[in-house]
Formats: sequence, structure tokens, C-alpha cells
Amino acid sequence: MIRDLTRRGLLRSLAGASVAALLRPPSALAQTNSVLTRPVPSTGEALPLVGLGSWITFNVGNDPAARAASAEVMRAFFAAGGLMIDSSPMYGSSQEVIGYGLKKLDPPSALFSADKVWISSGARGRSQIEASRRNWGIPRFDLVQVHNLLAWQEHLPTLFAMKQAGEVRYVGITTSEGRRHREFEQVMKSQPLDFIQVTYNVLDREVEDRILPLARDRNMAVIINRPFREGELIRRVQRRPLPAWAKEIDCANWAQVLLKFIISHPAVTCAIPATTRVDHVKENMGAASGRLPDAPMRARMVAHIEKL
Repeated sequence: MIRDLTRRGLLRSLAGASVAALLRPPSALAQTNSVLTRPVPSTGEALPLVGLGSWITFNVGNDPAARAASAEVMRAFFAAGGLMIDSSPMYGSSQEVIGYGLKKLDPPSALFSADKVWISSGARGRSQIEASRRNWGIPRFDLVQVHNLLAWQEHLPTLFAMKQAGEVRYVGITTSEGRRHREFEQVMKSQPLDFIQVTYNVLDREVEDRILPLARDRNMAVIINRPFREGELIRRVQRRPLPAWAKEIDCANWAQVLLKFIISHPAVTCAIPATTRVDHVKENMGAASGRLPDAPMRARMVAHIEKL
């Protein structure tokens, strides 16, 4: 759902976000080897502002050429300083393809593996997570999230127990495309989550009202899915000239403009665009460097793109 804001309301919201950013400690935004990072609020662990999604793009089955291409996307992602890869049992063969890439490559020791539990039976959640872990070929997941809140009442106790036992490092929940936000907020208020994952981009801004401020108040990290609306936003702007003001925030292409709008929000920890192309993953990772837009620039970005 596209949030309907007056210009005054938008500026007030963005100004509040800007003030919140200024009140945060210096470590809230760090630059390591030219890659901008933000800390996970519950631990202070630094994560690059841009990660890698796998929905649709890595669901290539056993096709050798497509698997090799996915591995090359992962190689370029790691080479550019990326760490977080996100997947789910819902994403077809994506987990096996990630596992293939990790086995073929030399991934960074700080790889941040984010996956999900997605099954209606709470009793079968642990076995699904174990099957996902085997597909990745890793000792344990850094983050396991309840996908789209499916059976969250049953899965969250299991995940918290796994965290206590050291079988997973972080616990979270996800939703997308504005679904079930009211219930999502209630889970955020009642459960000691480390992460949430939601949809947010320059046109889909509903989470600015309540969910992002609540995440900040509850010390929860925020992952952003569908940053390009599965490519729709890129197609919308790609034939238009890059505005002159893009240079002011060190953007060389539209993908970086769209991503920098997202990751400049102080509550956002990481955006996870998905791609099948090496050149695109390099463009995406370029958003995690250079200057980020301030509140007036963010308002300018919204106004410009809404008119396209």
C-alpha cells in the first residue's frame, strides 16, 4: 500500500528521523573498508547496509549454467564487502543454490546467514530449519525469522530456545507488501525479537508511521525486502535521466538512488535487493558507500520519483 502523505507531514516525519539519527552514538553508522554499516541494536554487531536477497533470482533448480551464474553474483557481492544473504524454504531451490555457491567460493568468515521457518506445523519447525541449514552447508544460521508470521505463536518459542542453546544467533519475524501490519506490531511489542523484516521503498512508506519507530524503540534491527518492487521501480525510472542532485549523494545510477533512500532511514539496518546479474549486484553494493541523503534530500527524492 502506498502511503498518502502531505508534504508537511512527510517533512515532519523525515525531520524526526534525522534528529533521531543525530541523537544516536557515532557507532550507529560506520564505514569499514568503504562499506557503510549499521549495528544490530541488540548486540552492536556491524552489518553492511546492503545485503543480498534470493527470492526468485536464485530459484534456478539444477541448471548448471544458472547455478554458476548465481555463484558469480555471490562472488561479486562478497568482493564488494557484502555479508548478509537472506533466503527461505519458500524460495524453491534458492537455499541449495546458495549452498552450491558457498561451497564453490571462499565466503567471508563474517558471512551473515539469514533464513526463515515457513511451515504451519510448529512441531515440524525445527526439522525444517535443520533441512535449510544442510542446504546452505553451514554450522548454524545467524538469523532465523518466522516467514510472514506463519504459526509464529508456535515457532517463536522454538527459536528462542535455539538461541538460548547457541543453535542460532538472532530471532526475527517477517512480512511483505504491507500485509498484517497490525498483528506484526503486536508481535513486536510482546516478543523480544532481534530483527524484523518488512517492505519499504520510496513509494511504499507505510512502515515509516509506526513499525520503524517501534523497531527503534524496541532495539530491533530492520531488514528491508522488495526495495525495487521486484524490478518495477527500476523499470519505472530507468529511461529517465538521473537527476543532477544524485551527485550530491554519490549515486551513479538509479538503483543506488532507490537504495540510498531506504538505507538512509536511521532505523534501517540492511536492504536486501535480489539480482541475477553481476553488474547489478555491483551497482547495488555501491549504495553502501559515499554520502547518504539527509531529511530534505529524502523529501526531494520522494517528490521527484512520485512524478515519474
